[in-house]
Amino acid sequence: MSHNYKTQPMVHQRDALKKGATQRVFGLFMEQGTGKTKVIIDNAVYLYDTNNIDTVFVIAPNSVYTNWEEEIDKHASSKNYIFMHKIHKTFAPRPDCLTWYLMNVEAFSHKSGYETAYELIKFYGLKTMIVVDESTTIKNRTAKRSKNLSKLSKGCRYKRILTGTPITKSPLDLWSQIGFLDEEIFGFKSYYSFRARYCVMHSKPVSGNRKIEYPLYFINLDDLEQKMQSFTYRCLKKDCLDLPPQVWQRRNIFLSNQQRNTYEILKEQARVIIQDKQASITNKLTEISKLQQVCSGFVYSDDGKLVELDNAKLRELLNILDEIDGKVIIWSTFRYSIELIAKEIAKKYDKKNKKDIVVTLYGDTKDRPSVVKKFNEDKDCKYLVSNPSVGGYGLTLNASSIQIFFNNSYNLEERLQAEARNHRKGQTADKVTYIDLVAIKTIDEFILKALKNKIQISAQTLNEEVLAFLE
Repeated sequence: MSHNYKTQPMVHQRDALKKGATQRVFGLFMEQGTGKTKVIIDNAVYLYDTNNIDTVFVIAPNSVYTNWEEEIDKHASSKNYIFMHKIHKTFAPRPDCLTWYLMNVEAFSHKSGYETAYELIKFYGLKTMIVVDESTTIKNRTAKRSKNLSKLSKGCRYKRILTGTPITKSPLDLWSQIGFLDEEIFGFKSYYSFRARYCVMHSKPVSGNRKIEYPLYFINLDDLEQKMQSFTYRCLKKDCLDLPPQVWQRRNIFLSNQQRNTYEILKEQARVIIQDKQASITNKLTEISKLQQVCSGFVYSDDGKLVELDNAKLRELLNILDEIDGKVIIWSTFRYSIELIAKEIAKKYDKKNKKDIVVTLYGDTKDRPSVVKKFNEDKDCKYLVSNPSVGGYGLTLNASSIQIFFNNSYNLEERLQAEARNHRKGQTADKVTYIDLVAIKTIDEFILKALKNKIQISAQTLNEEVLAFLE
């Protein structure tokens, strides 16, 4: 195919465009850092130039969707006009250019977000290409956002999904993502017939006459892969990019006496709740979260007050930073830890307060692009402390070759996304290093083991494995 590229593609990007450019539905399963956003932008421009679309509707996580504006300006060879949800209050079509509308996927959990998108799609209809970036955000078939986007997609002729990790828990993750493209593309009438083809389920009684079902093992996966080959493109970094090796390190930490005593008390409480068949999965995960908090140097009392603990993990983090030259990314799932780490770094390394050496990125951060820009471009800014659910998606952080995980979430996809932020095109270091701070004989060890084994903590994991770990 011929296409007027504004920026020249790599070979794999050209191959991806060639395979998917004219298809009505298509999935780009390209690993983080391989440039799938550029492929989609080139695809949109190609369809616009051939008079197939005049509007592109992009849905992405809140931490990602604002980045699309920069990428469009960089790669789109056509004349473009960009509208952004929550920033531009009205949407007015531009007949003389390719019009983009950018919206965060979280908005589709609410009626107002869906109605806004519905009016846009109703107006443009078949001349709209709809794109879901990081499509695992809609992998839960029962979630409101997944249902709303599935309904919305029916009004569009061209549909695209993008993700580097289409499967984070099981092949069943694919049903809702592919269903967004076309509910009949697999050839099954329902989710349950799809599940029966590729999964053997196990049923387990929980209380009274109630049972829970979960996958025991998977079957016919060669058939599933073959079905997907015609409408997807898969690309791994190791196959298409010359990147430095990745190195994983673990730094073991002994909890302080105060942390250990608090941990043992809360561990007993967690064991009781996890054993309780009436307790919800949310309550069980909350108890695990409390154990993680203790390992990170704090806990909340019964009346909701924050209690600071003697923090052995923070001391080890500062010791590690003494050993490192260059910029460092530090991940934490807790807001308190992010703010505390940033404060202690500034206190230790910026005593005269003349240089803004540390920046933070989490839920309340308003101008996220400026934070990323400062970290990447300001030589005096050496540390980025971030929540992986915010900073782990869609960002390029190649200014650093070292990441430190102060703690981990249960979410495997978040971990993989975070690791990919500085292991991507443009990274020039000899190696990329990931350091996990692990309090020994604690829940830290269990969560890291689960992530390494590519297991996402679930109700089954809790009931069968965490309980044994807490013995």
